[in-house]
Formats: sequence, C-alpha cells, structure tokens
Amino acid sequence: ILLGVIMIWVTGDVDGEVYKEPFSKGILARSLNVADIGSLRAHEIASDIEAKLIRNNVSEISNSELANEVCSHLEKVNPNLATKYKNWRLLRNSQKPLIILIGGASGVGTSSMAFELANRLRLKNLISTDMIREVMRKMISKDLMPVIHNSSFDAHESIRTPSIRIDSVIEGFISHVDAVNVGIEAIIERSVKEGISTIIEGVHVVPGFIRKDLIDNNNIIIFTLTVDDEESHKQRFYARCRQPWVKRSLERYMENFDTIRKTQRFLVEQAKIHDSRIINNVDINETIDIMVSDILEEFGGTENVEQES
Repeated sequence: ILLGVIMIWVTGDVDGEVYKEPFSKGILARSLNVADIGSLRAHEIASDIEAKLIRNNVSEISNSELANEVCSHLEKVNPNLATKYKNWRLLRNSQKPLIILIGGASGVGTSSMAFELANRLRLKNLISTDMIREVMRKMISKDLMPVIHNSSFDAHESIRTPSIRIDSVIEGFISHVDAVNVGIEAIIERSVKEGISTIIEGVHVVPGFIRKDLIDNNNIIIFTLTVDDEESHKQRFYARCRQPWVKRSLERYMENFDTIRKTQRFLVEQAKIHDSRIINNVDINETIDIMVSDILEEFGGTENVEQES
C-alpha cells in the first residue's frame, strides 16, 4: 500500500529480461481505444478491471493475464470489440514492424490523419515525405535536380524536356515522386531492419512506386486519401492557411488547384490499379475507424504474428 492506494504491478519480459511496472488505468484505456470503444467507456472499463483485481487481492499480474482479463470483459460488452482488441494485441506482438503509408494530393489531410492514427495505434514514428524532400533539397542542388525544388503540383514547370506522350503535369508529378521515393524506400528498409513500426505520409506515397519486394515481404499497408467534392477540397486550403503558424500561400494553392485535382485523379488511378485502399476523407473519425479496422483485419491474424507468451 502506498499512501492508502493499493498498488498492482504488471509484469512482462523483453528479450528474456523480466520487467515490472505499475498498473495504469490511463495506459489501459488508451490501448482499449484502439478497439473504437470511446475514451469515456474505455476509462470505465479500465476502472472496472482495476476494481476486480483489487477485489481479488491481485497485487501482481502478467501482461498476458491482464490482456485475457480485458478480452473476457469485452466479450461481455461486445464480442466485436473483443475481436478488435485481440487482433491489436496480436499485431503489437508481431515479429515484423507495422509500416503504414498514407498518400493523397495536397490538402486532403494526410498529415492530420497520420497524426490521429499514430495516437490511436500508439505508434511513435511518424514521418512526412515533405521532410524527406526538404532534406534532399539541402543535399542536391537545384541545377542538378530541379524537380524536387518545386512543389508536387507544379513540378512540371521544372522539366527541361517535357515528354509529348503524357500530360506534363502528371509527368512532373511522377518525376517528383520518383525522386522522393528513394528516401521513402530507405526509411522502410531501415524500419524493417530495426523492427520499428512507422507511419509515412505525404503526397509522394503513390501505389506502384515502391519496390514490390518491400511491399510483399513486410507488414505494409497503403491508404490513398481523397476529397471527392471539389468545393470541400478548396475549403481545406482555406482552413489550413488560416492557421497563424502556417506560412503557405493560399493564393498559390488556388492558382494550382486544377493541377492538384489532376494529381488526385492520378493517385486514385494508381490505387485502383494496385488494389490499394481509397478513402474519401470527409469525416476524420470515420476515416480513422476505417483505417484501423483495415489494419487490424489485414494484419491482426496473419501467420507472422505470435501470441504473447
């Protein structure tokens, strides 16, 4: 007993080393939130489980035993929630890291969705392809590779000898993606090697551009976000540029809005060709729920995943 509070310890092991940490309703509630329970209900369930452990005079419980308690409780609440939680537990203990790629044209919300998804799945590594491009800009001069010194939607303006076979906007976009894709593949390779789950988001995430061997041999899932309604897409730029910390020009986006829509159509075509998930990002909560459900369904029960012993 510490200051009149009964302490419950949760035990586990990492690489054969046993560790012990205090039971936390907050941490448990956050893990429950992956099953789309809702914050309030998740805290209620975490409190109920804590109360049961105290009633049973449990002072120490293993991670796997605690997970079984949670699953048993969720089975009574909603079997579907229990299945989602089990799949998430399996995914967390996968032998391979989870790598989530979120692509979409400028203004569709890839950054916001990646941030929310990282919170839901409790992933710490979130990388923007714009940051990759910025690093490349510092390392490679404009004379040597002019395309990355433009934005994705006006990259065609930097092409010295445009092709006559395809649309110049799409050609510029493809060149832009090809250049940044080198960095995306390097991050995927590093994440796989180090066993680090990672979310990579940005306009440069295009189905079909990443090496097939990377996609096939790892827990990788690609989402392509869209905003189907043109006026809603425009409003996203107005909302973004109203933020005082945003230094981007609304006028520049509006001048290039037609080319941005053209890149979106190309992204959708690529996603259809390569059978990647396309989500019309209208409602943030609905989009996150779809993404989490797809991830748990695709990877939660794969043969690469082992139960926590």
